[in-house]
Amino acid sequence: MVDHPTEAGIVLTPEEKRRQRQRNLAIAFALAGLCVIFWVVTIVKGAAILQRPM
Repeated sequence: MVDHPTEAGIVLTPEEKRRQRQRNLAIAFALAGLCVIFWVVTIVKGAAILQRPM
């Protein structure tokens, strides 16, 4: 049998956890912002399609 170390992987300090959370929030806000931009562009272009000549 193989002996496993008692530590369960990497243990982050409170400062590292805080920074990781800040990075996660920044990525989440950036992704949400991109979704909003794509949604707005889709709505604007979709309305313009209805005004084209047939």
